[in-house]
Amino acid sequence: MVLCHNVRHWELREVCRRQMEESLFMGSMQRAVRAGLIFLFLVCVAIAAIAETKKEYRFTVGPKASISVLNQYGPVTAKPSAGNQVVVTAILRSDKVEVDHDQSGNRIGIKSHLLAGANAENGRVDYEVLIPADASITMHSLTGPLRAEKLGGDVTLEGAGALVDVREISNAHVHVKTMNGPVKLTNIQQGHVEISSVSGDVTLSSVSGPLVQVSSTSGKIHYDGDFGSGGEYSLISHTGDIDATIPTDASVDVTARSVRGQVENDFPFQPKKHTTFPVVAGSSFAGTIGKAASSVVLRTFSGKIRLKKR
Repeated sequence: MVLCHNVRHWELREVCRRQMEESLFMGSMQRAVRAGLIFLFLVCVAIAAIAETKKEYRFTVGPKASISVLNQYGPVTAKPSAGNQVVVTAILRSDKVEVDHDQSGNRIGIKSHLLAGANAENGRVDYEVLIPADASITMHSLTGPLRAEKLGGDVTLEGAGALVDVREISNAHVHVKTMNGPVKLTNIQQGHVEISSVSGDVTLSSVSGPLVQVSSTSGKIHYDGDFGSGGEYSLISHTGDIDATIPTDASVDVTARSVRGQVENDFPFQPKKHTTFPVVAGSSFAGTIGKAASSVVLRTFSGKIRLKKR
C-alpha cells in the first residue's frame, strides 16, 4: 500500500511539473507574441509618420480674393483668417501625391497632383484653408468631407460622395453640388443658397435668405427654420420625402404637392383661390399662413411632404 501511495505522489508531481513547464512555455510564447505585435505596430506607426508630409503655404491677397482647392481624395476645411493672409495647411499621406499651387493677382489655385500608383488611400491630402472673411472659395473633393464655417464671401462646394457641412455664413452665396453625399447647412443668414444633389439627403437648420433652392432626385430634404421674411424657398425632390418644421408664427405663402405621395399639414391656412394645379386633399394644398411674407414651394413626385409645427 505504501509503494502504491508513493507511486501516485510521484505521478502527480510529474504531472504538475509538466503542466508548470507547459504553462511557463505558453506564457513565454504569449509574451513573445505580444512583444512582436507591439513592435510591428510601432514600426507601422513609424512608417506612416515618415510617409506623411505636412506642408504650409502662405499668400497675401487684397479684398474679395478668390481661392480654389481641387482635391481628389481627402477633406477640405475652410475657416476665416486674420488680416489679408491665405494660409493653406496640407497633410500628404504619401509620396504618391504632390500639391500644386499658384497665385495670379487676387486669385489662388491649390490642386492635388496624383502621381503614378496613387489611389484613394495613398493619394489622400487633408487640407485646412484659412482665408480672409470677405474672400470667396471653391472646394472640390470626391471623398471629402467638405466643410466651411464663419465666412463672409461666396462658397462653392462640389463632391461625389463627400459629406458637405456649411455653418455660420451670412450675406453670401452658397452653392452645393453632390452625387450621393449628405449635405448639412446650419445658421445661414441672408444667403443665396442653391443645392443640387442626386441621392444625398439635405438638411437645412436655421437657413434663410432671399433665395433658397434645393433640388434632389431621390434624396430626402429636411428643413427646420422660419423661412425668413421676403424670401423665395423651393424644396424639390423627385422621389424623396420633404419635411419642413416651422414656428407657429411663421409667415409664408406655401404650395405643396405630391403627385403619388401624401401631403400632411399641421397649420390652419387661408386657401388660395387660384392655383396652377388642382388641389386634392391628402396630396396637395396651397394657402397662406400669417402675412405670407415668404414664398414656399414643396414638391415631389412620389415622396411624402410634411409641414409641421415646431
